[in-house]
Amino acid sequence: MTLTPARDAAARVPDPVSARTPSPSPGLLRRAACEFGLTALLLLAVVSGVRWLFAPDGYGGGGVAFALLGAGVGVLLAALMLSAPGRWSGGHLNPAVTVALWRLGVFPGREVVPYVVAQLGGSVVGTGLAGSVWGAVVARPPVSHAVVRPGPGWSEGAVVAAEAGVPAGSALLLAGLLAHPVGRRLLPYAVGLVTALVISVLGPLSGGSANPARQFGPALLSGEAGQLWVYVAGPVLGAVAGAGLCRGAGVGLCSRAGSLGARLTRPPVRPPQP
Repeated sequence: MTLTPARDAAARVPDPVSARTPSPSPGLLRRAACEFGLTALLLLAVVSGVRWLFAPDGYGGGGVAFALLGAGVGVLLAALMLSAPGRWSGGHLNPAVTVALWRLGVFPGREVVPYVVAQLGGSVVGTGLAGSVWGAVVARPPVSHAVVRPGPGWSEGAVVAAEAGVPAGSALLLAGLLAHPVGRRLLPYAVGLVTALVISVLGPLSGGSANPARQFGPALLSGEAGQLWVYVAGPVLGAVAGAGLCRGAGVGLCSRAGSLGARLTRPPVRPPQP
């Protein structure tokens, strides 16, 4: 993620006119476009991985397939966050991450909706592109556009709890890493590792999504949107709860994260050339 130094105290004093009429920050459209494209690439890769790991003419599924999928997605996610578009936008690729960063006080609230819309749109486009690349097999079971389903015996309440737990813990992880310069450099690798573990462990159980954008496109294109709310509400609620816990019980972490990285997704301002 791209972090810029905090502004000085005088710069934080709001202008009375701009405070009444807030406007989108410069470059928001470009950064939202980066989130759109990166999320589309992520879903293209996820659906492609599910196609070759779970289809009958591929690996055939099973626990090892979830581990392989998790490892691949984790590596790809870290690479996307470290890419130039990822550094420009912050490489959220997950509405729950955007919400968590907003609640932690290191991402502007007025930019949450554009980011989330871009991520969900990218999810649909990436899922559709995978269907175009691999053909009808993507739409047929067991691939079904890589839609996430809970395992046997998992109720909707249990899935919500499981899907909420990951973003809640991730919010605390984000706060801890953002509080230190070295942690901010390690952030993409930590997010990739956590994602790999979540898919490997929770994939056969709750589905292991923890990302509303991961489920949004596949659920819409597969026609299995009945449980979409579970995979949207769980991660978002977990992100809010985790950030609230951090701000309430771990105020020091959050305040330091905010002071060292006051604004996410802003490229450093270069001094004017003579």
